[in-house]
Amino acid sequence: MRIIFFGTPDFAVESLKRLVEAGYNIVSVVTSPDKPGGRNHHMLQSDVKRYALEQGLPLLQPTNLKDPAFVEQLRALDAQLFIVIAFRMLPEVVWTMPPLGTFNLHASLLPKYRGAAPINWAVMNGDTRTGVTTFFLKHEIDTGDIIQQKEIAIGRHDNVEVIHDRLMMLGADMVLETVAAIQAGTVHPIAQDQLLTAGQEPTPAPKIFKDTCRIHWQWPAERVYNHIRGLSPYPAAWTEICGVDGEPRQLKIFETAEPVPAQGLTPGSVRVDGKRMHIACADGWIEILSLQLAGKRRITTDEFLRGFTPSHIPT
Repeated sequence: MRIIFFGTPDFAVESLKRLVEAGYNIVSVVTSPDKPGGRNHHMLQSDVKRYALEQGLPLLQPTNLKDPAFVEQLRALDAQLFIVIAFRMLPEVVWTMPPLGTFNLHASLLPKYRGAAPINWAVMNGDTRTGVTTFFLKHEIDTGDIIQQKEIAIGRHDNVEVIHDRLMMLGADMVLETVAAIQAGTVHPIAQDQLLTAGQEPTPAPKIFKDTCRIHWQWPAERVYNHIRGLSPYPAAWTEICGVDGEPRQLKIFETAEPVPAQGLTPGSVRVDGKRMHIACADGWIEILSLQLAGKRRITTDEFLRGFTPSHIPT
């Protein structure tokens, strides 16, 4: 079976690696064009591209997925199956091309968390379970018929990095199972609507922007705790904090202790006790364990307090 693989970040690499190691015929890998990055704006290759080059796999990096020349390149490869993992939305002329279809690996239990950031939102919302889904592509994003699902628990102290890595490995296992089932003709897809109870709507998981990451200390402490876990270590939840000079500085927060309930607090007030720092939420204190001032490296709160005297969170 001839397969074309579409993917860009490290989440997709493990699945591609498993396919190669299992001996599947990957006739081409499609990934994003190189882009400038870093302080010197060097051209950066995607994680998928780096792996494809290491393995000597044929590579395509189209800027326009509807470009007739690119579409003809795909058609000439005569692939039976397309696999898409963490890639751009494909045009219909592409995903309808292979006779066995095009399937996507998505990092949620669809129809829950349709969108660009399903892992973040699952942790940010305090979910205790998540998973991975393979489904056949259709017009609307993340709405296709489900082929297979697997789930895992989200631990109380897990952050998005931990869940990302676990889903990456679980997803790679499921990609192999899905390919084998498609090849054997044993797939029985299920429409996502069948998994929704009456009146239930799919859960969105929109792209994360800087403003999404801002901590609002007026929130309940549990929400702040989950918000920080769901964005750690990247892109990271942030707030502003003032020192004794009264100047606000941007502060990323990566790790906290469990919330401590309390009443009568002023949200955003800061309490320092020796080597420890707590910030007040609507209904409790959050102890900050690791953080990073803008332009500095990530450090522990103990290190932070040696060189900075916090005053308050500006409103």
